[in-house]
Amino acid sequence: MRILLHIGLEQVGAGRLQRALADSRDALAAQSVLFPRGPGPRNHTRLFMAVTDPDHIDTLRFNRGYIAPDKQAALYRSVAADLAREAEAASADTMILSCAQLGGSLHRPSELQRLRALLTPLSDDIRIVAHVDEPARLLARHYAAQVLEGRAASLDAELALAETADWWQGALDRMPGIDPQGGLFEETQGAPFWLDYTRLVAHWEDVFGAGSMTLRPYDPALFNGTGIRDEIAACFDIAAPKAKVDDARPEPEPSAAWIARAREMNTLFLRLLAQKTRILPRKLWKQLLGEVFVPGAPIDPGSLSAVSARFAKANTALAIRFPALAPVLTATPAPLPAWTEADPTLGFRSTQYLVAFMHRIDKATREERASRTEALAHANGTPDAGETGDELELSDTARKILPDGAVANFERLKGSPYAPHNRLGAVNEEELAAAFTTMPARVLPEGSSGNVIVGCMKNEAPYILEWVAYHRAIGVDNFLIYTNGCEDGTDEILGRLNDLGLVHHRDNEDWKGKSPQQHALNQSLKEPVIRNADWIIHIDVDEFMNIRCGNGTLDDFFAAVPDATNVAMTWRLFGHNGVTTLEDRFVIDQFDTCAPKFCPKPHTVWGFKTMFKNIGAYTKISCHRPNKLQDDFADRVKWVNGSGRDMTREVAVNGWRSSKRSIGYDLLQLNHYALRSAESYLIKRQRGRALHVDRSIGINYWIRMDWSDHRDITIKRNIPRVRAEYDRLLADPVLREWHDKGFAWHRAKADELHGMPEFEDLYQQALTLKLTETERVAYALTLDMES
Repeated sequence: MRILLHIGLEQVGAGRLQRALADSRDALAAQSVLFPRGPGPRNHTRLFMAVTDPDHIDTLRFNRGYIAPDKQAALYRSVAADLAREAEAASADTMILSCAQLGGSLHRPSELQRLRALLTPLSDDIRIVAHVDEPARLLARHYAAQVLEGRAASLDAELALAETADWWQGALDRMPGIDPQGGLFEETQGAPFWLDYTRLVAHWEDVFGAGSMTLRPYDPALFNGTGIRDEIAACFDIAAPKAKVDDARPEPEPSAAWIARAREMNTLFLRLLAQKTRILPRKLWKQLLGEVFVPGAPIDPGSLSAVSARFAKANTALAIRFPALAPVLTATPAPLPAWTEADPTLGFRSTQYLVAFMHRIDKATREERASRTEALAHANGTPDAGETGDELELSDTARKILPDGAVANFERLKGSPYAPHNRLGAVNEEELAAAFTTMPARVLPEGSSGNVIVGCMKNEAPYILEWVAYHRAIGVDNFLIYTNGCEDGTDEILGRLNDLGLVHHRDNEDWKGKSPQQHALNQSLKEPVIRNADWIIHIDVDEFMNIRCGNGTLDDFFAAVPDATNVAMTWRLFGHNGVTTLEDRFVIDQFDTCAPKFCPKPHTVWGFKTMFKNIGAYTKISCHRPNKLQDDFADRVKWVNGSGRDMTREVAVNGWRSSKRSIGYDLLQLNHYALRSAESYLIKRQRGRALHVDRSIGINYWIRMDWSDHRDITIKRNIPRVRAEYDRLLADPVLREWHDKGFAWHRAKADELHGMPEFEDLYQQALTLKLTETERVAYALTLDMES
């Protein structure tokens, strides 16, 4: 097996290349090409973190909990074992590894030697490839990206380097001392040594052998189009993968004025951190820089023509060795007067912004200090500090059931910034405030269908009336519900609600395509109730919009986010709460234990559904969000999270989950009761699988969804007004009859499944799985790797 190692560089399409490789993973496997998951799903950052020198702490190792040498050593062993296992299972001819940080960070020969030692047990045929761009163009993009990560030095540093005889060594000599608590990292604050491509090639070939490295040109049009498949073929000397790869929308370059503002803020942040009394988490740092955004033109590479001239002769020689580089390296930008920092505009005063930000920095300091104590102790050279004896240890249950991969994940999570916790937001979720008051039905303007939920159901009879009553009580005006394959009275309940003018019910039995849900959503766009809606909401019957501001209505939420066009309603996953038996009681009253608010992994926990204004910005509704943003609406949509904060840049085009940067629950969260009771879970797992259940899939779903570590009772403020609406619905004798029949059907189904050994075994297995939140994350991550 040969290994093709792609080392970046950053800002030259590495992320796009990695996404295309990940999307083509199955197609590549059919060609005997392995793109492994173990080092990372796309960017193989675990490989990078495993091989840096112990004292070379970068932002990734710091933020992911690998500062301590013993944790990094464990990571090294884990990455090596994962790669060996995947290579043996695949028996592929080629392995592709890709990590953008490798080329931009590993300047020490010892680090390349450690990397080679990790890979040579798999193959001694290792080839290196990197993408490059004309130096001035790449420097302009790289500098802007560095500033938005915390860089405080201006481009004067690079312009001074352009006048030196040895760019590479000059950049290394000027590297800042690494101080994680002070926010100082080489990758963020230092000049790009690797811009000297000739030295970069020599550096890698000194360790991996003469002729082992290839440089490829970066062509934005090629990378962002379907031509990326051809680049994969050329880059890795394989056939182009036969996989669908959609066009990518390039990220707009940040304005020079914004970068000037951000650099000024970084200078103040670093001075603050140098006092060692505060912590500024990366998520908050980037968020604060985002809040000083101003539009405008980006840095013009022509103002960096001195850098182009500095490398002109060397790059001409490189183009002879790598002929494909010639069009890129020789296309230097038209020279302009030397770079000077842009005007930050509008009378910007960084000190005033810092004063305004201080309360949030202080709050973050209090929240981070406890979880970072041990990591910061190692960074400061006192490895015993912070070892208080209360470190997380596996429970007895976890010791018995967790596979080796989950145990390794658990160890990596301890002390990591990815470890789950509930220290997020301003809402006291365990205190039941006064009940919300009942609001009169909204009077809609002529021709408007108001706030509309569109959804799909199959065998949900016991839960429909509570869900409809709840959402009517908070300000939903209309419902468009599609059904298929129902046996329990769901169709009859929805049909009666349709007759009463409360719901629009549609038969979806003749669905076509990949799923009945997507077929229904496609059809919904033709319905007047959707075409005339003010806001469109796609959620399921096990999801409840929990509005935590004002009187808990949609109008209260909209008043808090007046400019929003799209709302990412992040899931809060609620477990079975010890309720084993199916009962005819409110879901929102029975189940009040849930996942921690901070839980960036596994990916399902922070999934979101979208409520969006019906302005025609998107032409398709998908499961989690509207898609296919029209070009003329690109600057007219504003996405906000559940705390009302702007997250447009992150999700305007794609994405269906919140991130550490965008998570927020203070104003609205989507309570997701995926399991309900243990018996409800049995019925859900059987539904759609005839009389067979894949036991591993069944229990895996329980592991991912049964979160019961924290209590959130905020939604219960709605119960009095929901009860009033629910009772009004049940006063209709037809609805009462079919609701009772539906519950009886589910009761009988649960009894039937208890009598089937495979389901009863699954039921008992689920009830014995008592995991802590960190154990559950560790196990779920292992399942994600296997699926």
